[in-house]
Amino acid sequence: MLFNNCRLPQNQMLGKMNEGFIDSLRILDGGRVSIAALSIGMAQGAYDAALKYSKQRKQFNRPISEFQAIQNKLVDMAVQIDASRLLTYRAATMLDAGKRVTRESAMAKLFASEAAVSIANEAVQIHGGYGFIKDYPVEKFYRDVKLCTIGEGTSEIQRLVIARQLLKD
Repeated sequence: MLFNNCRLPQNQMLGKMNEGFIDSLRILDGGRVSIAALSIGMAQGAYDAALKYSKQRKQFNRPISEFQAIQNKLVDMAVQIDASRLLTYRAATMLDAGKRVTRESAMAKLFASEAAVSIANEAVQIHGGYGFIKDYPVEKFYRDVKLCTIGEGTSEIQRLVIARQLLKD
C-alpha cells in the first residue's frame, strides 16, 4: 500500500516521523520474546509428560526413570528449560525497562525454540512407540513445537541478527 502526498494530523500518527521501520524492528524484538516464552511452555509440557511417563513405564520390573540413559535425557531437558527461561527472563526484563533487546531477544528465541524441539524429540524417544500415538501429549508437542523455530524469524535469521549485533559492538 502506497500513500502519496498523504497528510495526517500529528495526533493521529503512531510513533515518530520517519521511524516506522525502526519501530517495526522493535515489535519483532518483543515478538521474539513471546516465541521464546511459547517455546518454554511447550518444552515444559513435553518434559512433564516424559517425566511422568518415565516414572510409570516399567521395564525389567522397574520404572524406566531408574535407568541412567533416561535420567540423562531428563537432566538435559531440565537444564535446557532452565537456560531458556533465564535467557527469556533477561530479554523480557530489558524489554519491560524500555531497553533495546535485539540481541537478547534473538538469543532467547533461538535457544528456547531449538531447545524445545530437542526436548520434544527426547520426550517422544522416552515414550518409545507410544510417542507417536495421539493418546499421548508428546505427539502433539512434537508436531507443534517446530513452528517456534520458524515464527518471528527462522533460527538462521536469529543467528544473522545475533551476529550483526555481536560484530557491531
